[in-house]
Amino acid sequence: MTGRNTNTTDPTPCPFCAFASLTMPNNIVYLSDIRQRPRAFAAFERHRHTSIHWFVECFAESLGVFLYTYAGVGSQALYVLGNILQIPGASSILQIGLAYACGILLALSVASATSGGHFNPAITVTQLVFHRFPPLKGLRYLAAQIFGGYIACLLIYVQYKTLILDASAVLDAAPGGSGPIFFTPNGPGGIFALSLQPGSTMGRAFVNEFVTDFILGITIFACLDPTNTLVPPSLGPMIIAMAYAVAIWSFSANGLAANAARDVGGRLVALTIWGLPAGGGSYAAMAALTNIPATLLAYLTYDLLLSDSDRVIPAVHLEVINAHKNHRRVGSGRSLTPESEGMDHEKGGVGEVERV
Repeated sequence: MTGRNTNTTDPTPCPFCAFASLTMPNNIVYLSDIRQRPRAFAAFERHRHTSIHWFVECFAESLGVFLYTYAGVGSQALYVLGNILQIPGASSILQIGLAYACGILLALSVASATSGGHFNPAITVTQLVFHRFPPLKGLRYLAAQIFGGYIACLLIYVQYKTLILDASAVLDAAPGGSGPIFFTPNGPGGIFALSLQPGSTMGRAFVNEFVTDFILGITIFACLDPTNTLVPPSLGPMIIAMAYAVAIWSFSANGLAANAARDVGGRLVALTIWGLPAGGGSYAAMAALTNIPATLLAYLTYDLLLSDSDRVIPAVHLEVINAHKNHRRVGSGRSLTPESEGMDHEKGGVGEVERV
């Protein structure tokens, strides 16, 4: 379809035809058409997309943050502990940046199709403010994201506990003990609970965090723009991952959280293990919250100054949009089978706005 009236005497564009060509099924093949699931799995899927769909989406958000945090903080732990224990070749800033980038790629590849792939409280807040994202669902996402970061950091502590205790012993034996360095970026506590770099100020740390998070936000929204012909859907995750890697390579030395789920999750782990000394004071609040207004400003900047509603959406993006619109949960006009009839009926009441 061309999106125009089929009457040759009336060349007026037909908005309905354009919309129909975008949403009408065309030789759609569902996974269930080519792969028969065991009865127990099919029975669970009925509940997965109805009564417990919220749990599945929250699990995906937790898993995404877990993968991102587990990869990045694991490399960060090796770097900090390797420096204290003088372990040759134990990580580097380059490796940490690549680890976070790989973690982001894992998160987006594994879990984004299920939940929409927020994996960052700032993205969820942006959806709540500008895209009518359901408030209760947004709160669930925020809790799930922080929980994913918490579990990742807790597991890293368990896996690195021997080296953390060895590093603590080395610091305790040094003049002045471990107190002055333990909860700095160069100490074991700083692996999980981010802290102000020695010699820096809150003002400089805020500028570093805000500007870096703003640029990351601009990059994310550029990759999500369906009219961006230079960024097909499959390339977006790689660009976002590399943007985070560049941020770490260039600005992590000044103190960078970039994701409140990783920051708050890690802070809670440090508080669980070492108590109130890991609280972080005013810096903890700044690190956890700054990326939210920075991301909101990034969205406003991109949507008002860089986005354009009159641009054409290329076919590669339309394919992804069609896939979402024809998902059975949203409703596709697909004929129902006895196995899927009840599931499809309940899915029809779920608003499309919930699929980001």
